[in-house]
Amino acid sequence: MRLNQYQGQNQVQSPMTSAHIAQTMTLLYMTSTELLQTIDVELSKNPALELVNERRCPMCGRKLPPQGPCPICSQPKSLDPDETIVFVSPRDDFYNYSGSGKSYSDDMPEDPYSSTPLNLPTYVLRQVAPELEKDEREIAAMILTNLDDDGFLAIEVREICRFHHTTPSKVEAILKKIQRCDPLGVSARNIKEALLAQVEFLSESSIVPEFVRRAISEDFELLQKRHYSELAKKLGTSVQKIKLVSHYISENLNPFPARANWGTFRQPNDNTPDVFHQPDILIYYLDNKPGNPLIIEIITPSRGTLRLNPLFKKALKEQSEEKQEEWKKDLDKASLLIKCIQQRNNTMRQLMEKIVEVQKSFIIHGDVHLEPLTRAEVAENLDVHESTISRAVANKTIQLPNRKIIPMSTFFDRSLSVRAIMRNIIENENHAMNDTEIRKILEKQGIQVARRTVAKYRAMEGILPAHLRRIEKFATA
Repeated sequence: MRLNQYQGQNQVQSPMTSAHIAQTMTLLYMTSTELLQTIDVELSKNPALELVNERRCPMCGRKLPPQGPCPICSQPKSLDPDETIVFVSPRDDFYNYSGSGKSYSDDMPEDPYSSTPLNLPTYVLRQVAPELEKDEREIAAMILTNLDDDGFLAIEVREICRFHHTTPSKVEAILKKIQRCDPLGVSARNIKEALLAQVEFLSESSIVPEFVRRAISEDFELLQKRHYSELAKKLGTSVQKIKLVSHYISENLNPFPARANWGTFRQPNDNTPDVFHQPDILIYYLDNKPGNPLIIEIITPSRGTLRLNPLFKKALKEQSEEKQEEWKKDLDKASLLIKCIQQRNNTMRQLMEKIVEVQKSFIIHGDVHLEPLTRAEVAENLDVHESTISRAVANKTIQLPNRKIIPMSTFFDRSLSVRAIMRNIIENENHAMNDTEIRKILEKQGIQVARRTVAKYRAMEGILPAHLRRIEKFATA
């Protein structure tokens, strides 16, 4: 039964329905490890809930062999090589079985896949350090640790001078070098300075429209308010040229440098795990042979089979009326937990069936083949609310056939295929191309993105800007 179908039940059942939906939503948001902890807590405090030491398939209920998945649910239903098998598996399979009968821990890569985020000061300092003397690096470090969330310098230059016993001209020279790092304009003191730093850098490799510098430095407020006629009159030019200036700025410049990056380098998302060790879902080939059907094994954290305690149910009948009322609450809670876990398993299975249907090429062939997919589209297809899909995707990780572990949200990352293509362009470049040149190549391939979007994607991939790639290539030549 799908989640939204509970909403159609009558008013008498609505309290139970509300509890069922609320708890299912809570369980959906949890990872396998978190769900196991929740089950352990409930087992410790609810006598009506019992864990039987037997292995049963969470889908069909059959008793399972000591190791391995359900021999029925894990097998293809036909001889079609394009068929995908999706099933729910008990937690012990996570450790003892990964499609080959081996211990999962035995096959774990020595170098686990990591998503360790950089903060903005470290990211920029790594770029500018080779261009600075030792004492200048200390000044740069002070500058970068005093940036606000937009990437602007939050202290006065004279404070830096006083602390390091140096001259304003030396600090200004270091600021200029930092502002040429990625993201362009970082450490500027205001929007105008950030934009002008970006224009100066871009003008070295591309044509900047006439009046861009003057529009920013002299009458930027008029440009922001789109008072094109008044600005054109002040600068002695046509409205058409001012509109061209506005278009160039919106497509190529970023008034808030730190926002050019993925999330924020200054405040990375603490909810994202830094290293993925135990995936919630395993994807592999049948018999571990590429070309065979894909197996999608959804891990459910069960060391046995959850059920209502029969001794508790029997003893309930022998209690006083007051005690019966109290014991029934425990029984209802245990029953609700079991049903909600079943509902969670069913929702995860439906979700993975849809994801693999759309993203099979990505799973097999890599990033370039990722198809555009939104949570809203999946929700509509499964006839559930979008928030249900969001909770099911949140915090989950998936191990691909190549044993790479990725966040489940990657399947909905519309930028990933473009980033993969861009990465390939840069890997095969004859010279260190700037972001404008990369944008033009992407455009020839039918991919329309702004220059600042290229800069953002490049930052996400950890690729240095062109001038630093040139230095790097020269140093290794």
